[in-house]
Amino acid sequence: MPTPYGDGIFHTQNIMQFADDVREATGGSVDITVHSANSLFGHAEIKDAVRDGLVPIGEFLLSRLANEDPVFALDSIPFLASSYEEGEQLWAASRDAVSEKLAEQGLTVLYAVAWPGQSLYLNQEVTDPAQMEGLNFRAYNVATERLATLLGATPTQVEETDIPTAFSTGRVEAMITSPSTGANAKAWDFTSHYIDVQAWLPKNIIVVNTEAFEALSEDERNAILEAAAAAEERGWQMSREETDAKITELEAGGMTIMQPSEALSAKLQEIGATMTEEWQASAGEAGTAVIEAYRNQ
Repeated sequence: MPTPYGDGIFHTQNIMQFADDVREATGGSVDITVHSANSLFGHAEIKDAVRDGLVPIGEFLLSRLANEDPVFALDSIPFLASSYEEGEQLWAASRDAVSEKLAEQGLTVLYAVAWPGQSLYLNQEVTDPAQMEGLNFRAYNVATERLATLLGATPTQVEETDIPTAFSTGRVEAMITSPSTGANAKAWDFTSHYIDVQAWLPKNIIVVNTEAFEALSEDERNAILEAAAAAEERGWQMSREETDAKITELEAGGMTIMQPSEALSAKLQEIGATMTEEWQASAGEAGTAVIEAYRNQ
């Protein structure tokens, strides 16, 4: 089982527990060997490796498939689901649509777990959205470019490894990323304020090759599905704990931790509505049905 992330990342730790649970439940007849940190296949190759039967099971970031179908980008629409509760509701509403699209490629969805929510890092206290206007805002994909533009900021492409230098030289003055990435990068060395907006909670998804899965006995399949359900529940809790721990780390480093002001929240919700409408236009009726299911829960 190839995975993209190292053994110290909670997603990988959760997968290792999943593998142990499957091994125990099947008496060793299904033995999953986890190859973490891109050691077997690179992140971009994992989905196709499972689809093509080179490996039977794997993990990848769901939104990496956004170019294949808009439904895979749903969990990366800013401010559509801005908390763990909303993230879980969005997954419940979209799971069938995601599963159907992956089933067309011979893949069966086992479970998905969110990363901590993406929040704002700045060198100043921001309570009025007008303060974002004109700031150089780190962008790393189409969605973050659009987000920056709607905030009135200037989108600036900066690779993750260049973030500290870009901040210290003024090339960027704001960014949005998870508390995990911020803490790992020691963001307190180059930014001062963290605004906990949880703009979106992108998910990793675990899929199995459908043909390989159906070749197993019914008892083995049921054991895997039960272990997957437990891993999903456990993984979301681990993600919550990761968020709390990393925000504490940011604060210990000297950053000011803030909740968004009413004015900033209102502006971000407005941006979220705009970007959701734009996504629906690209996703058509199927996308609209998912959004309606999410909102009607």
